[in-house]
Amino acid sequence: MSHFTTIKTQIKDIEALRLACRELGLTLLQNAEARGYYENKTKGDYVIRLKGPYDIALNKQADGSYGLTSDLWNGHVENEVGQGYGKLLQLYGVHKATAEARKKGLSVLRRQQQNGSIKLVLLGVGA
Repeated sequence: MSHFTTIKTQIKDIEALRLACRELGLTLLQNAEARGYYENKTKGDYVIRLKGPYDIALNKQADGSYGLTSDLWNGHVENEVGQGYGKLLQLYGVHKATAEARKKGLSVLRRQQQNGSIKLVLLGVGA
């Protein structure tokens, strides 16, 4: 019986994901297997190697985005990347927005908020 669960996301930029993983102290592997309960494994186009016993597999969906698949048993994944992958997805969004802003010639200031959110301030030329 499989314990793996997949959620659909809007992850499309692997480099932004790689930067988010690095910030969390995690490694992003290509064409690997993600670990799950009792030596169960699932293949991923990419795999986020977690520090605990389980990992997150990413597989490309029909719309070009990547679904996140992991074994959510006992909170192992949640402890490292947040509930519903929240910390991981937040940092992915920060790195994706920062890259897009810089492509347009904008400077980006990043500010950690007391509530855990991250505020990005975009500054244009002459600002």
